[in-house]
Amino acid sequence: MTASAASTGEGHHRQNGQAALVDPLAARRTPGDPPWDVYLTGTVFLDIIFTGLDSAPVRGTESWARGMGSSPGGVANMATALARLGLRTSLAAAFGDDHYGEYCWDALAQGEGIDLGPSRTVPGWHSPVTVSMAYEGERTMVSHGHEPPPGEPAPECPPRARAAVASLTPGKRAPWIAQAASRGTRVFGDVGWDDTGAWDLAGLADLEHCEAFLPNAEEAMRYTGADCPRAAAHALTAHVPLAVVTLGAEGAYAVDRETGETAEVPAIAVEALDPTGAGDVFVAGFVTGTLAGWPLADRLAFAGLTAALSVQEFGGSLSAPGWSEIAAWWRRVQSVEGQDREALSRYAFLEDLLPREEPTPPWPLRRAVPTIGFRRSA
Repeated sequence: MTASAASTGEGHHRQNGQAALVDPLAARRTPGDPPWDVYLTGTVFLDIIFTGLDSAPVRGTESWARGMGSSPGGVANMATALARLGLRTSLAAAFGDDHYGEYCWDALAQGEGIDLGPSRTVPGWHSPVTVSMAYEGERTMVSHGHEPPPGEPAPECPPRARAAVASLTPGKRAPWIAQAASRGTRVFGDVGWDDTGAWDLAGLADLEHCEAFLPNAEEAMRYTGADCPRAAAHALTAHVPLAVVTLGAEGAYAVDRETGETAEVPAIAVEALDPTGAGDVFVAGFVTGTLAGWPLADRLAFAGLTAALSVQEFGGSLSAPGWSEIAAWWRRVQSVEGQDREALSRYAFLEDLLPREEPTPPWPLRRAVPTIGFRRSA
């Protein structure tokens, strides 16, 4: 699409658990539903993001960034994206008993309405920290942290949820994934870079419990040995019912083994400020559409749109868009002169989701700020 997914500076903040502007699962909710729409577990980082760098830092020199933001990161990116899209989200994570940990807990529980019942603060453990430097549409990260004590924080029996997002680790099983799947939870598998270099699908043992697998193009090709991402997506369906491969600036491609359906949706052209967490936002958008029962192409389009909106703000978690921003984009993009009407029609499904009247949220979404711990005015 030719139009930019311009940020509006507006959004709907889930302050103190306030309901989202749109409930995408409203038509599917029944009294016997699980208490949570999505469960996930992982590590919460304190992210410090520098943007506006003209180039990568050079050894032995000092670089100045034109922008800076701080926000919860790591698994908090996806948890926040899910909550801002109206999904009842439960997170199991360890939090440091330091100021960073207190800030992240407050931002997620009070600021975003995320359930932290399965989470806990670990005495004597400090928060992991990541410094991310964004330039030329890419990012370089430096992280520091220590593993939390064994058994922290994932509970032996995860809470009942419609879905779970699982970060698959090569060579390791996470017992909670099999437990969740056995109770009817729909598991969406995500994966990171394989530092072992093996790229062996057999090493992703928990993939057998997943309904969908969402790697990026490079990961998909390395795991399958395919010479193009689309061929890799088809090859992955021998191991998982639904394969979704993100193609960066080209969009995303998906194959559904159960129906034989394929779908490809191009990316929305944007000027990215910070790509941190965009992949997590994409997964959150796709999970939302899947739980709502949307067609495959609509799910891809929605996931790509939410990711495109997110890269125009600082940080990972607090850059995730809410429904007000999605509505504002849809209204704005339709007014752009010379817009490709055929491309625009790809997002027509939003009409049935968004409020008929222009939303007027009482406050904007919380965004990443240069530092944390500002004193609040009386």
